[in-house]
Amino acid sequence: MSLRIGTRGSALALAQTNKVVGILADRGIETEVVTIATEGDAATGVPLHAIGGQGVFVRALDDAILRGEIDAAVHSMKDIPAARPAGLTCSAVLERDSPADFLVHECPLEAVSVIGSSSTRRRAQLLRDAPALEVKQLRGNVDTRIRKLREGQYDAIVLAEAGLERLGLTLPGEALPTDRFVPSPNQGTIAVVCRDDPAVAGAFAPLDHAQTRLDVDIERAVMEEVGGGCFTPQGIYCRGGDLIAEVLALDGSRWERIERHVATVGEAREWGRALRVQAATLIREAHAALGVKP
Repeated sequence: MSLRIGTRGSALALAQTNKVVGILADRGIETEVVTIATEGDAATGVPLHAIGGQGVFVRALDDAILRGEIDAAVHSMKDIPAARPAGLTCSAVLERDSPADFLVHECPLEAVSVIGSSSTRRRAQLLRDAPALEVKQLRGNVDTRIRKLREGQYDAIVLAEAGLERLGLTLPGEALPTDRFVPSPNQGTIAVVCRDDPAVAGAFAPLDHAQTRLDVDIERAVMEEVGGGCFTPQGIYCRGGDLIAEVLALDGSRWERIERHVATVGEAREWGRALRVQAATLIREAHAALGVKP
């Protein structure tokens, strides 16, 4: 069996795809890697919420699968939006790497006053922790972000620790604690999406990690019930059924939060609906400020 696997062209996307390719090779499955440009890679000068959110990284690959140009695609699972096209399936969720954010800085921590991040969640959590900070927009791949840091445009930048590990990068700084800086839903997780064909999906099934899939399914259920995607600052993280979920004001001044042990996806949906009610005002404010229709 030979499979065509699609990926974005960034160094991180290729590293994640090569991880999947290596596991398949060990199982005797041949692959061809196909690089596909996405709207999110092309439009690096504007915030994600202004071009449609995280899904801009996924749509081109979804379309290529549905057109039959590739058999599957490898994604950072946090980039996959809640609404999915018919004809596709998530055939494997790999064992989770670090879910944490990593604050990269070369100056002393106490000297950090300007931080680069394009994430509404990271911005809100940073401002909650230290309201005097200035958080400036920063888009681009990991190399671009590090270059801008070293050019002095920022005192520090925030990156996903898992991405740094997958790229083999060791940078000065520290991981941010996941209880205070609750990660984006599914952060640190690689997923394989393929056409809904048992022969294709079956090839990836051995890569699936049951506990990680349950944890990320719980996170996605909460995310779907809360709504808002990357438009609303929200952190949702589950480990072994222990769930932390929060929605914040854009400026980090207020937030609503739940902490529960959750055993099933159905239970997660109940808590997601409860959080949406608790956070309704914050969600409305974020949508209005960003010009997003509910």
